[in-house]
Amino acid sequence: QVQLVESGGGLVQAGGSRRLSCTASGRTFSNYAMGWFRQAPGKEREFVAAQSGSAGNTYYANSVKGRFTISRDNAKNTVYLQMNSLKPEDTAAYYCAADSVLTTNHLTYTYWGQGTQVTVSS
Repeated sequence: QVQLVESGGGLVQAGGSRRLSCTASGRTFSNYAMGWFRQAPGKEREFVAAQSGSAGNTYYANSVKGRFTISRDNAKNTVYLQMNSLKPEDTAAYYCAADSVLTTNHLTYTYWGQGTQVTVSS
């Protein structure tokens, strides 16, 4: 089992920045690919970013490419999502997820955090 806890959400103005953190416990963190996903009210959960256990491979959704950066510190069992140039359409609950295989499909991820809300005001 892997337990994931996100933090860092909140209210931010459009154009601003926010950094989300997700700390894992329970298994060897570096063995897991980590993903960030988000879900806005009335919408399906969508992929944001994902990174392999070694951080050698990284993927981004087109909607966040160039604005968001995923990174991880395996010594701290933590993955981050740095969000810059935020837009109102980035408003959503953000979830981190872990799985042994790196994909962009939320259906393949086994472990999930509880989510953290990010609200971007215009």
